[in-house]
Amino acid sequence: MKEFALKYGCNPNQKPSRIYMEQGELPIEVLNGRPGYINFLDALNSWQLVKELKAATGLPAAASFKHVSPAGAAIGLPLSDTLKKIYFVDDIDFELTPLASAYARARGADRMCSYGDFCALSDTCDEATARLIKREVSDGVIAPDYTPEALAILKAKRKGTYNIIKIDPAYKPAPIEHKQVFGITFEQGRNEVDLSDPKIFENIPTKNKTFTKEAIRDMMISLITLKYTQSNSVCYVKDGQAIGIGAGQQSRIHCTRLAGSKADEWWLRQSPRVMNLPFRDDIHRADRDNVINVYLSEEHDDVLRDGTWQQYFMERPEVFTREQEKEWIAKNTKVTLGSDAFFPFGDNIERAHKSGVEYIAQPGGSIRDDNVIETCDKYGIAMAFTGIRLFHH
Repeated sequence: MKEFALKYGCNPNQKPSRIYMEQGELPIEVLNGRPGYINFLDALNSWQLVKELKAATGLPAAASFKHVSPAGAAIGLPLSDTLKKIYFVDDIDFELTPLASAYARARGADRMCSYGDFCALSDTCDEATARLIKREVSDGVIAPDYTPEALAILKAKRKGTYNIIKIDPAYKPAPIEHKQVFGITFEQGRNEVDLSDPKIFENIPTKNKTFTKEAIRDMMISLITLKYTQSNSVCYVKDGQAIGIGAGQQSRIHCTRLAGSKADEWWLRQSPRVMNLPFRDDIHRADRDNVINVYLSEEHDDVLRDGTWQQYFMERPEVFTREQEKEWIAKNTKVTLGSDAFFPFGDNIERAHKSGVEYIAQPGGSIRDDNVIETCDKYGIAMAFTGIRLFHH
C-alpha cells in the first residue's frame, strides 16, 4: 500500500487528504477503523516515542497522545495499590502484564488530557492491555502487532469502529524529512540524537553531583518524551513515568508551571482525602476524573455546593484547602525534570522545587546559567547540562 485516503485533513473543510509514500510502501497496516489525519500524526509521533523508550530502558513502553503531544508516557514497572486505585485498575480480575502496566501508567497520569487519546505500545498488544484499553474513551492504538485475543477485543470497541494500526517495527525513515507550510517546502535532517547514553548527564555544574540509577533512567524518559512534544515543553517524571507535561507554551516558566500543576494533581490524587472521596456508585469514570480535577482547583465549590454535590457524592466532602494541599504536595520527593531548551531564569527552578524536583536535565547555555545553578544549589538539586536542545514542531 503506497497511500491511504483520509476522510479529511485537520478540519472537515480540508479536502482532499491522504498519507502516502513517494518511494516504497507505507510501513503501516490499518487493521480496523478509519484513522484520520490527526490520528496518524498522533500515531506516528507516539510510536517513535515508545520505540525509543523501549530501546533506552529495555522495558515495554506506552504513550497516550492528544493533538500531537503526549499526555502521558511510561515504562512497564509494577503498580502499587495506590496507583492501581487512582488509575482505576484496582477492580480488574486479571493480572497486569508489563505492557499493561505501562499503558495504565501512561493513560492514568493525566486522565483529563488522555480522554479521547491515541495510544501507542512498544510491544505486541496482549489481552490484558487490550482489556484496559477497551475500558477507556480512546480514538485508536498503534503497535507492532496484536495477539488474536487482543485484536478481537479491540475490534469490538466503539461498535466496531475503533482505529487499530499495525506498524512495521523494522521501518526506518529517510534521514532527510520534509514538510510544507504555505506552499513552501521545509527540509531538515531527522532528529536522530541518542538520549539513552548516560554520558549526556556527566556535565553537572551544581554542588550536588549525585544522580541515582533511577534518576538517570527518569531523565532519559523525560528527554525522550520531550523529543516528541510540541515546544516549548517541560516534563516531570517519577518512578518510570511522566507525571506532568507542559507542551506548546511560548514561555518556559509557563511550561514549568503547567507541567508542575499536573504533577501536583497526580500526587494529590494519591492523598487519603482524594482517595476516600465518597463517590456515588453510578458515577461514570470520566465524570469522576472531571470532579476530582474541579475538587482540587479553586473552583471546588462548583462540585461542592448544595444541589450539586448530591450528583456525585453520597455525602458532601470537606474542602481540600490550599494549605492542606501544599502540605501534601511537600511530601512528594525524588521527582525528575527535563526541559527541551535552557532555563532562562531561576524562577523555573523555584517552581520545580515546589513539586518535589530533585534532579534536572536541561541543555544549558543561558546567559543566566549562574542564576539557575545558584537556585539549584539553594535546594540541593542535582542538575545536568546535556548540551542537547529538543525542539519539536
